[in-house]
Amino acid sequence: MLELPPALPLFDSLQHLEDGNAVVNQFLASVTVNTINDAGFVYEFAVDWLLEQKFSENNFKTYRSELTTFLHWAYAEEQISVGDINRRVLTRYIDYCCNPPKPLIAYRNVAQFINNKQLETRVPNPLWRPFLGKKIDGIEQAYRISDKALKTKLAILSSFYSYLINEEYTERNPAMMLMKNGRFKTGSQHTISGEDHEDIKSFSDLQWSYVMSAAQLLAKQSPVENERILFLVSLMYSCYLRISEVAARPGFSPIMGQFKRDAKTSVWGFHIPRSKGGKKRTVAVSKQLLTALQRYRQCLNLTPLPAPNENTPLFIRHRAAGRGRDAGLLNANLGIRQLREHIYTVIEQAAKLAEKDGFEQDANEMRQLTPHSIRHTGISHDINLVGRPLSHVQADAGHDSIDTTSQYLHTSRVERHQSAENKPLDHLG
Repeated sequence: MLELPPALPLFDSLQHLEDGNAVVNQFLASVTVNTINDAGFVYEFAVDWLLEQKFSENNFKTYRSELTTFLHWAYAEEQISVGDINRRVLTRYIDYCCNPPKPLIAYRNVAQFINNKQLETRVPNPLWRPFLGKKIDGIEQAYRISDKALKTKLAILSSFYSYLINEEYTERNPAMMLMKNGRFKTGSQHTISGEDHEDIKSFSDLQWSYVMSAAQLLAKQSPVENERILFLVSLMYSCYLRISEVAARPGFSPIMGQFKRDAKTSVWGFHIPRSKGGKKRTVAVSKQLLTALQRYRQCLNLTPLPAPNENTPLFIRHRAAGRGRDAGLLNANLGIRQLREHIYTVIEQAAKLAEKDGFEQDANEMRQLTPHSIRHTGISHDINLVGRPLSHVQADAGHDSIDTTSQYLHTSRVERHQSAENKPLDHLG
């Protein structure tokens, strides 16, 4: 029987992080089914956030350790969803870190995961513990943590919650609230008015035009390789999709049959069986996206439109996977990493086209945007350019509150200033 540590490490090293781990997956599945229904989604967000730290090994290791400790406390100790944690609850985490259970304290550094030769796979190291104590002359000392270390923990969690807010998982940052008040207040903190705080990062009209031009150019140059890139970008923009909603992941493989025609209205929709928080929704499909789907399916030698319950994978591999759970399979769906690489290829091509036309600043801004920016762009354009009712956009975006959707109304500070530029002081004069 596999021996496990009392607190399970959740994130392997960068080299193995995206491969997935059977023990971790089993743990998350158990938590999701029995106590916290969005545990798996938060884990996916956490992996994506950690992957953004891949250019700084020290940051990755520090963030990984903090997230592991935090999620163990939330799931195993408190049995609470990350989205339900408020400032008051988070103070209990601080108390927990100040006085952790003795079985969770180690007195030497060890790897979080090790190779198991018998199983021929990576497994959690039974000697690993989330807290590291000190020994003096071989004698274990009482565990202590400095205020500086606690502030570092809060800073990391605040950054993670900011990421979750941008991904629309939650609307609050309890770590930031603790850092702004009381014991952990820092002098460098300053309040930014909500009116001018532009957290919603999306492509401008010009920038998005270059993105679509780049995707079309790539598809024209190499249809076999890049028609799926063009359809991926079109689908995510038109249906406001998160990349996790079109990528293969444990327990979910997107299929063509998710495009469904309503028998009564004859209107097509794209069904998302399980998304953030375990919710499902069906997004209305535009005529142009339906045309894009027909073009993509023609490239795959399929019928123009999907049959009911068609199981053809949405984004089929061109080459068999070399590792991971889909190793050796050619007809498996692409995962988040491969789809993200596709999107960054388009963004880089679009930035180069913009630079060629003299829009260097736009090119620089585009390179700072992410796949999730496509969702933000689709929502913003439909509200501000197409003029769709907020309630319709809310339903298609899967927002819990109309207030979240309302944030996309004239989100650009530039637009707001331009609209005020020619305001008269006397309308009759």
